[in-house]
Amino acid sequence: MPIDHKQAYDEQNIFARILRGELPGRVVAESEHSLAIEDINPLAPIHVLVLPRGAYVSWDDFSANASDAEIADLVRLIGEAARKTGADTQGYRVLANTGKRGGQEVPHLHVHIFGGQPLGPMLSR
Repeated sequence: MPIDHKQAYDEQNIFARILRGELPGRVVAESEHSLAIEDINPLAPIHVLVLPRGAYVSWDDFSANASDAEIADLVRLIGEAARKTGADTQGYRVLANTGKRGGQEVPHLHVHIFGGQPLGPMLSR
């Protein structure tokens, strides 16, 4: 069953405020439905966040409720941001945390692009 993202979405989260222009963001790439910005606390030499412009809480919310155009746009912008930062020349990781147990800290879907160094295993036990 689709999630009613309008009820659960916090309009004051940091990414919503960046998308509205209330807070700065170092733009890597942008498109009609998405925005790619540098992470302010990078965990790798290349660390970019790709955000849908719509009010989506998580990957579950986005995949259930976004339009086909929004979904395609986000996927394409992830690739464009990887190319613009040079991550595509050496390999990179794409990660979306969903929910508290998944490590999501901000309740607005955001996809991380990590690159610029060997990234090691996916998870440690």
